[in-house]
Amino acid sequence: MEWIQLTSEQQLSEISEKSSERPQVIFKHSTRCSISAVALKRLEKGHPPADVDFYFLDLIQYRNISNKVAETFGVSHESPQVLMIKKGQCTFDDSHLGISMSGIADQAFAS
Repeated sequence: MEWIQLTSEQQLSEISEKSSERPQVIFKHSTRCSISAVALKRLEKGHPPADVDFYFLDLIQYRNISNKVAETFGVSHESPQVLMIKKGQCTFDDSHLGISMSGIADQAFAS
């Protein structure tokens, strides 16, 4: 699985722009949380859907960006958390042990 590291607030604008052409996924990961480690392993063992970009946010190191994600896309902060961005909007989010690649795949091209 290829992750794009989310390390700047400017990338949020890029994610919004790209989401008009293809789904964008943000995975917010806490390096201090065992549930987050489990969610990460589950994602990395899964088969990511084609034509979806996956962003990895270390929310311990980049807490300011995590807060900006919540503000920009109108979601409550959780950790771990996955967000699906389409046409500039968060159309799906899940957290903790609800995070799965199959759930992401189901939402990637749903109307």
